[in-house]
Amino acid sequence: MITQKIIHQLEQLIDIGIALSAEKNTSRLLEKILLGAKSITHADGGSLFLTYDDVMTIEIFQSDSLGIFFNDCTSNFLDKPSVPLYLENGEPNLHNVVSYSYHNDRTVNIQDAYDTDKFDFSGTKDFDRKNSYRSKSFLAVPLKNHQSETIGVLQLINAIDPVTQEIVDFDPISERFAEAFASQAATVLTKQTLITDLENMFESMIKLVATAIDEKSPYTGGHCRRVPELTMMIAEAAHNTHHGYLQDFQLNEADRYELTIASWLHDCGKITSPEYVIDKATKLETIFDRIHLLETRFEVLKRDQEIALLKQQLAEYQGNDSLSTARQNTLQAHITQLNEDFAFIKHCNIGGEFMTETDTQRLQSLKTLNWQLNNVDTPLITDEELYNLVISRGTLTAEERKIINNHINATIDMLKAIKFPKHLQKVTEYAGGHHERIDGRGYPNGLTREQMSIPARVMAIADIFEALTAKDRPYKKGKKLSEALAILKNMKEECHIDPDLYDAFIAHKVYKTYAEMFLDDFQIDID
Repeated sequence: MITQKIIHQLEQLIDIGIALSAEKNTSRLLEKILLGAKSITHADGGSLFLTYDDVMTIEIFQSDSLGIFFNDCTSNFLDKPSVPLYLENGEPNLHNVVSYSYHNDRTVNIQDAYDTDKFDFSGTKDFDRKNSYRSKSFLAVPLKNHQSETIGVLQLINAIDPVTQEIVDFDPISERFAEAFASQAATVLTKQTLITDLENMFESMIKLVATAIDEKSPYTGGHCRRVPELTMMIAEAAHNTHHGYLQDFQLNEADRYELTIASWLHDCGKITSPEYVIDKATKLETIFDRIHLLETRFEVLKRDQEIALLKQQLAEYQGNDSLSTARQNTLQAHITQLNEDFAFIKHCNIGGEFMTETDTQRLQSLKTLNWQLNNVDTPLITDEELYNLVISRGTLTAEERKIINNHINATIDMLKAIKFPKHLQKVTEYAGGHHERIDGRGYPNGLTREQMSIPARVMAIADIFEALTAKDRPYKKGKKLSEALAILKNMKEECHIDPDLYDAFIAHKVYKTYAEMFLDDFQIDID
């Protein structure tokens, strides 16, 4: 009989150990540890405590006879009880059986909690009174990691005789099996904790890079935070599309994690981009906005005209009044024209979606204006300044646009240098494809739709829509939903973005969900 019991417990130990090693969810892992220990020792109840700084906190508790189950991640049964490891005077807390097991690094086996004065079971007795329960036999087993540090304590309550169903002591065999199981559980739990810690550190470093980029530019400060949100919204819409091209597209948790990481890293290359280009709010801006230099030159030229007018008036004070008046009118008209020309330049300097050919020609005509610098005629507007002012769209020259566009090459190079684990191997492809077009006219690699994965195409739409509606761009206001969707529809028709993903974006009203989270009320002009 004893041999059969031992064999059964061995089989349980092996089976549960295999199940533990396969579990990747920490909450379910804790549950399996407690349930496995209860099963091997035939315990009615039990709890699992983990160490946090100077306290041991209960993570999971279960009692079969009371029908109580508490898991910190899934239940609100009680306020996560904890046991202090040290007294107020700094001495080890040896009054509680759990903390005693922790400090002495050994198993504690108690036959009857009501028949010992070595430990304080007042909390247990109070629980018993409230729940009409009788806590009797206790077994507290420390959990030790690979560095021989105690990371928690497994506490089992009331061993049950499988035949009589009476409460009995935890026998020596059950105690040894509990210790063997605790060793396995601690190993698996430590592995899972290390994985979780590494993932948390990795994610925090990724967000640190994104935050650094956000801090680098006040104009795109929220971009790196908003794109991941929108990317996952579109991906879920594609996942929930059960017809047409997307019907076979499915995401599991690993896929979602990989895409989330990629979306956080999609602009990491911008950390190499010069701030004066990223933040170029006007066409003439470099380290500062050179519109103020032009304003000074125009002011000097106007002063020259006014001085000339005053000199003429003084010279002709006693001369021909009509001639003086004519000259005065000419000079005044010249000053008025200078004011109008500068106002026009100031308007052109702002940049925008499109500059007309008429405006470009007017700017070119201003090349003839000169001002006196050290008694030398000097162009009022330099060739380089004019080159910037005639930018047809936005505020960047072709050279500056190339610098900005190069961030994607930097992104790809940076991500290729990272030794990603197997489940993150596609991060570089996803993050590096958000400026590609499905017709092959994008950059940096000119990929077509067939050459791009669906997640990469998802991120392209997210990047575009965020930019269209962003309120913090230097040269334009965030567009209303109707305007942004019209542009996006046009991009679909021009084979810029994926048509099926666009349809899912519209059908699932992803734009509305995103707008309610990130846009101003005035931008939300459609349902």
